[in-house]
Amino acid sequence: MSPQGSITRRLLRRVAPIAAAIGLILTAPVVQSAAAAPSVTLYASPSGAGSACSSSAPCSLSGAQEAVRTHLAADPSADVGVLLADGVYRLSRTWSLGPADSGTPGHPVVWRSAPGARPVISGASQVTGWTQRGSSGVWSAPVPSSSNSRQLYIDGHKAPIAQATPASLGFRGSWTGTSTGYTISGDPAAMAWFGSLTASQVAGVEFGYPGGNGPWTESRCRVASFSAAAGTLRMSQPCWTNVTARASYAQASGGLPSMSPHTMPARIENAQALLGSGQWFLDGAGGTLYYKPSAGQQMSALDVELPRLETLVQGAGTLAAPIHDITFSGLQFSSATWNAPSTGSGFADVQSNLRMTGANNQGMCTFSNPAGSCPWGSLTQPLANVSFTASKNVTLTGNRFTQLGGAGLGVMYGATNTLIQGNEFTDIASTAILLGCTYDPLPTNPSDAAGIKQNCTPNGANETAAIGTNEILTGTTAADNVIHHIGTDYSSASGITLLFSQHTTITRNNLYDLPYTGITAGVIQGHVNQASTPQNTTNINSSNTISNNILHDYLSVRSDGGAVYVEGHQAQYVYQADGTTIDPVRTLAKGLQVTGNIAYNGPTTNFTYYNDAGSEWINWQGNIAFRAGDKAHGGCSPTGHFWITGNYFSAGIQSYPCAQPVDTHASGNTTIPATPRPADLPNALLRAAGTGSGSFTPALSVPAKIFYVSPTANATEVLVAGEGFGPATPVYIGTTPVAGVTHLSSGFMIVPVPAGTSAGQISVTPQVPGSIRLNDDDSTITYSGFTYAGGRSYGDHQNDVHYATSNGSTASLTFTGTRVTVYGEQNTDQGNIGISIDGGPQQVVSTLPSDGVRHANVAVYTSGPLSSGRHTIVVTKLSGQYSTLDGFTV
Repeated sequence: MSPQGSITRRLLRRVAPIAAAIGLILTAPVVQSAAAAPSVTLYASPSGAGSACSSSAPCSLSGAQEAVRTHLAADPSADVGVLLADGVYRLSRTWSLGPADSGTPGHPVVWRSAPGARPVISGASQVTGWTQRGSSGVWSAPVPSSSNSRQLYIDGHKAPIAQATPASLGFRGSWTGTSTGYTISGDPAAMAWFGSLTASQVAGVEFGYPGGNGPWTESRCRVASFSAAAGTLRMSQPCWTNVTARASYAQASGGLPSMSPHTMPARIENAQALLGSGQWFLDGAGGTLYYKPSAGQQMSALDVELPRLETLVQGAGTLAAPIHDITFSGLQFSSATWNAPSTGSGFADVQSNLRMTGANNQGMCTFSNPAGSCPWGSLTQPLANVSFTASKNVTLTGNRFTQLGGAGLGVMYGATNTLIQGNEFTDIASTAILLGCTYDPLPTNPSDAAGIKQNCTPNGANETAAIGTNEILTGTTAADNVIHHIGTDYSSASGITLLFSQHTTITRNNLYDLPYTGITAGVIQGHVNQASTPQNTTNINSSNTISNNILHDYLSVRSDGGAVYVEGHQAQYVYQADGTTIDPVRTLAKGLQVTGNIAYNGPTTNFTYYNDAGSEWINWQGNIAFRAGDKAHGGCSPTGHFWITGNYFSAGIQSYPCAQPVDTHASGNTTIPATPRPADLPNALLRAAGTGSGSFTPALSVPAKIFYVSPTANATEVLVAGEGFGPATPVYIGTTPVAGVTHLSSGFMIVPVPAGTSAGQISVTPQVPGSIRLNDDDSTITYSGFTYAGGRSYGDHQNDVHYATSNGSTASLTFTGTRVTVYGEQNTDQGNIGISIDGGPQQVVSTLPSDGVRHANVAVYTSGPLSSGRHTIVVTKLSGQYSTLDGFTV
C-alpha cells in the first residue's frame, strides 16, 4: 500500500460521514452507509454567547464545547461539527479536550473554520493604552501584574527582546569563569553596567551562548546576582553547572561537551537598559510593557500581542480512557509562550532542543559515575503549545501554527493513528512537530513507568492502566505540511523531531529556512552505541518511514547536522529459523526507510543524510542531494546495517571519520553535478516529492519563491527549485512571460530559456522593464572589507550575499544607466550605510527593520533619476554589527 493511498483512505474513513454536514473537501468518492448517523452542526464566534450555538446565535468556543458534549452524551454516534466564524478567539485558559469531547470511529467531532473564515485560537492579550516616556523614543503600556512571556508579536511578527552584544556595551571581555559564574572586576564597563541595575533587574538578565556546548547548540542562562564588592556575577542554577560542568559518561560514541566557564556571552538580553529600536521589555512585577518603535512605526497603528498562555490546546486522555476521533481543520493556533527557560534551569542545550534541567548527569543512567537518571537520554524536551497524549484517531488538516514560543505541535504517550496533514508551521520558537517522549524508549520496562507518567503525559496521576506496549506512539502520519522559519529562539531546533515510535510516516513535507537539521529521527539515544557496543541501549523503534520530503536551506545558524539525521536503534530484529541469526531482509523491512527525499542548499552540512552515533538498520534509497555540503551520506560511530541504493548525490557517500560501521551495502548510486540541470535528475523523483505530490491537495499554500536555478550557459532549459509552485505559477524572464513551463511539483519546475538568459532574470514576478539585476557575486562589483556568504536560507537573491563587520568597508559599482537600486538586508543587527554616487555627498540610509524582524533581498536604497551615461555608486558600512549587500538593479 502506498503512503499516499494509506493517508487518503484514513482521512476518508474518519471524515466521510460528516462531509455533507460541514462541507469537508474530500479527495476521493465516498460511499455512505444506508443508515447515516444524525448530523449536528454547531456555530461559534469570538463574540458568541449563550447555549443556542446556531448560525444566528453562535456560542463562544467554550459554549460550543459544552454543546458538543451534550449532544455526544445524548447520542455518542452522532456526527457533530462546529463551524468557527472568522476572528480571534482569545483564550482565558488552555483549551482542554478529554474523552468527553470524543466522537466515535467513523464519526469524529470536527472543529472547522466556516467557509472563507480563518479563525485564530490565541493565547495572547492585545496590549493597548500606550504612552510615550519622555524623549527617549520608548513607549509603555499597562499589562496585568505578574505577566510573564518570552515573546511579543507586533503586526504578526515576533519582535526581538531588549538585547545587545558585550562589545556594543563597551565590555572588555576580561571575565574569568568560576564554578558559580564570573569574576568581572577587570572589566570597568561591565562593573558599571551591572552596578546600575537593581537586584531584581540583574536577576532578569539572560546570557546567550551560541555554539557553547557544541556547534549544534545554543544554551542560555540567567544571571542570579551581582556583587559590586567582590566583582562577581553569580549565575542561575542548575543552568550554569549543566552548561559548564556536565558529567562524563562511559562508552561514548558521541559527545555532550561542557562549555568553558570562561566563555563570554555572545548576547546580553532582557534588561530595560538595553532597549533598542524595534525591541521590547516586560516588567511583569510592575505590570508594564515597554517598546521602542522602529523608524516609521506609529504605536497607535500597531497590533501588539503579549502571550499569556503556555499551553494553548491540550488534548489529553489516559491509556485506559483515551481522547479519540476528533478533527481540527482550517484553524490558526497562535500567540503562546514557554517560560521554563526563564527559570533557574535555563536552556542548557544538549541537542535538537533537548536540555538538562536537573543534575549534570541527567539521562546518563548507569553510564556516568555516579549514575544519572534513567533511561539513557531522558532529557527534558520543549513544551508543545498544542499537544495530544493518550489519543486515537486525531486529525489536524489545513491548520496554521504560528507565533508560538515552544514547539508547535507535540504528540506522544500512546497516541495512535494521528494524522497531521496539509498544515503550515512558521514563526515558531522551537521545533515545528515533536513526536514522542525521551522517557519511553522501552515502555515495557516496569522501572521506567513512573518517569513516563511524570514526563510524557499531563494525566499521569489519573492513569489507571499499566504502562506497556499500549504507551507506544503508533501510526502517526505527518504529510503535505509546509515547515519554515522555525527555531526562531532556540536555534538547535529541527523541523520535525521523531523520538520513539512505530509505524510513523513523515512524507511529502516541504521544510526550509531552518536553523538546524530538517528531520531528526533519534536524539542522543545512540550516544553510547556503536559497532563495538551495539546493544548498550535499545528501544521500540520499528517500521518508520521518512519519504518524498523536500528539504532545503537548512543549517542556516547551527552546524553538525543534516537534511535527515538519524541515531540509535531503528528496527525490531527478526530472526531466522535458528532463533539467533538476524534475518537481514525482514529486519531491514522493519527498519527506518529514508526514500525519495530531495535535499539542496545546505552548504555547511557535514553529511546530508546523516547516520550518526549507534544508528542501525536504515534503508537510504532513491534520495537526491545537491549543493548540500561536504558529504552526501555518512556519520560518526554508527553501528551499521545500511543499504544505500539508487540515490543521486553530488558529494561522496559512506564517510565514517570516527569509527566504521559493522556493514554497509551501497549500489546503483549516481553522481550528479553540484548544480544539476534538468537532465541530471529523474523527473519521476522530482514529481513525487513535496506537498501535494500525492492524492491530497493542500488547502494552504505559501507564496511562490525561487531558491535555485541551474546553470543557464549553453542551456535551452533550466531546473528551477523553490516553494509554492503550482500549475498556474507564472514564470518570467525579465518582463516576458515564459511559455512551455513544465510544473513538476510544489518545489520544482523546468523552464525553457533563450540563449543569453542569466539566472537573475528568471523570476515568478515580472521584473521592472529596462532593468538589469546584478547579483552580489557579479564581477563588476568591487569590495573592500566584505566577505561572501552563501546558503543562509533567509531568501537571499541567488542564495548568497556579501557582508561586512568593520565600519568603513565598501562595495562599489560602475554602471551605465539612469537609476540604481541597492539590495541588502534589514535586521536588528544591521545599522546605517552610506551611499554616494559619482563622488557626491554621502546619504545615510538605515537598514534597521520597522517591524523588528529580518527581511532579506530588499531594496534599501533607490537613487533618483541620473543622467544617461556611466556612474559609480559606493556603499559604505557606517554602523551596526553587520552590513549586507545582495546586489544592485541598474
